Amino acid sequence: MNYTGQSTINICRQLCTLFNLESPAEALMLKKREYFKALFFNDPDLKLIDGVLELIQHYYDNGVVLVLASSASMTTINNVFTRFDLDQYFKAKISGADLKASKPHPEIFEKAAELSGCQKEECMVIEDSTNGIKAAKAAGIYCVGFDSFHSKNQDYSLADKVINDFSLIHINSNK
Repeated sequence: MNYTGQSTINICRQLCTLFNLESPAEALMLKKREYFKALFFNDPDLKLIDGVLELIQHYYDNGVVLVLASSASMTTINNVFTRFDLDQYFKAKISGADLKASKPHPEIFEKAAELSGCQKEECMVIEDSTNGIKAAKAAGIYCVGFDSFHSKNQDYSLADKVINDFSLIHINSNK
């Protein structure tokens, strides 16, 4: 099974079914979040993936409207944004956990395009998961697949471009 790009509650539901767990999916989700929070707030070595901050700053400095669309919970998104001081760069944030359908459904990217104020044809999604790439393409949005060390066994074949280094998608500017 491939769970990358899906919301935590959907993954927990699938795991409960797959392993016939008596515990409700919500309890499994809470336990996962407990472990995640302990690591997130106590590991001083935790950092963004190499090149992410530089790409965010580069796009922002060049007038690109940034919207985060993640399957993570809004609490997790806000914690990451606070820890790495990212709010200043983004126009909006969306959590797939707050939507009716999880990736590969296109809803999250359709909403992100809407929040950006741009037409879908003017948007680009950067995704590291098969489900996310499927969602971006189903939304009719250009998709860059990020072949990440952290996302194993993903299918990037539907992506419009595949990269393994964020510097490969910097834009040219006259600044």
